[in-house]
Amino acid sequence: MLKKLNRKNADITTSRPVKVLQFGEGNFLRAFVDWIIETLNEKTDFNGDVQVVQPINKGMGQMINDQDGLYHVVLNGIKNGKASTETKLITCVQGVINPYDDYQKYLATGENPALQFIISNTTEAGIAFDEKDSTPTSLPDSFPGKVTALLHHRFNHFKGASDKGLIVIPCELIDKNGEKLQQTILQYIDHWKLSSDFKNWIVKSNTFCNTLVDRIVPGFPKETIDEIKNEIGFDDNLVVMAEPFHLWVIEAPDAVKGKFPTEKAGLDVKFVKDQTPYRTRKVRILNGAHTSLVPVAYLYGIRMVRESIDDPKMGAFIKETINDEIIPTLDLPLDELNQFAHDVIERFQNPFVKHELASIALNSISKFKVRVLPSLLEYHKRKNTLPTRLVYSLACLIQFYKGTWENETLPVNDNADIMEFFKEAWQSDDETAIATKVLSNVSFWDQDLTKVPGLTESISKHLKQLKAEGVRLF
Repeated sequence: MLKKLNRKNADITTSRPVKVLQFGEGNFLRAFVDWIIETLNEKTDFNGDVQVVQPINKGMGQMINDQDGLYHVVLNGIKNGKASTETKLITCVQGVINPYDDYQKYLATGENPALQFIISNTTEAGIAFDEKDSTPTSLPDSFPGKVTALLHHRFNHFKGASDKGLIVIPCELIDKNGEKLQQTILQYIDHWKLSSDFKNWIVKSNTFCNTLVDRIVPGFPKETIDEIKNEIGFDDNLVVMAEPFHLWVIEAPDAVKGKFPTEKAGLDVKFVKDQTPYRTRKVRILNGAHTSLVPVAYLYGIRMVRESIDDPKMGAFIKETINDEIIPTLDLPLDELNQFAHDVIERFQNPFVKHELASIALNSISKFKVRVLPSLLEYHKRKNTLPTRLVYSLACLIQFYKGTWENETLPVNDNADIMEFFKEAWQSDDETAIATKVLSNVSFWDQDLTKVPGLTESISKHLKQLKAEGVRLF
């Protein structure tokens, strides 16, 4: 009979001050942020715990409280070319407060003098202003509204003390997330007609960091949970699985790095003055490789990301795409780019993550515009020639959007206007006409790609070859 996981049964007696207020109790924060803080406590003098705030009314708070905040993170993946599994018990989460149950208890967390950080992940739509949140005296529904109310309570409690400002580190997957959160809080201050002193305190005494986070977190390992429970010896219903790779890029002043000593713990957390190059690196190499891979590999007959890398020809195609056509368009140090590319390939090969090409194919036109097209155009700009594989991927994407291939229906999934456009475009039997129609659609690409020298001819040639011979890798 497995023991229930709680602090008594696990013999956890440590008590640390709460330094982090965390908005969100989902898999990503628990397997990324809380795992990092647990590592900090193990390897440095950080000595801080996490108080979680449930950002919506219904969530996992009660489940987490039932286990006294304890749970295990299982890291499964490839490290240095070999399958790797590591399990860590997370002890730094003190519990979850649901502000929908007790708003005053939530506000009181702002009275903690040891509090230093606010960390969040409330989905990309979470950082938004809602004018229906009309007053801080009752619980705001939006995440920024809740933060504004809490910071206002803290400001009043500590009488505006400048040293009681907080470091705010949002993890939502939007560009300039820290700046956007601060701007939204300032909107609420105006909306609620709060004092100019409070507004000045927000701007001058609090630090809002732009960030980039990267770790694949599949979540609860349903298929292997019984085996995991037997190994750890506890009935843990909050196990969360993640890959070993982790990256956190934080755009912040030097003082933040001193308070969050991740470097001493050997963690891949980078404090930078500008996170833009790292965001570009991730979008172009990781996301760009995914998006480039999908139409080529799917038409080639492969259905999973890992199978694509393991296939000799397809694996060579994507590696050469990254190394020869994407990396040359980026400006970070070459050794950093090469290491990141190596890590990306290992992540694609992770045997514990079943990543279907069909799931990545969703909204591929907009993804190609953001993730791949900038590399294609920058390569042309720098080399005065077209990148062979990226252009071939674009041709395969156009072929993919026909919707059928070798008597099979393809998993094309995009908005209705785009689907209708391709249905009409593929009424033609003239590959040059199809290429011209797609490339000249400014609503797809924010520009007319027929003006890129040689691109229309190359796409047309590839479409003809695909029709005659199928996928032919280089």
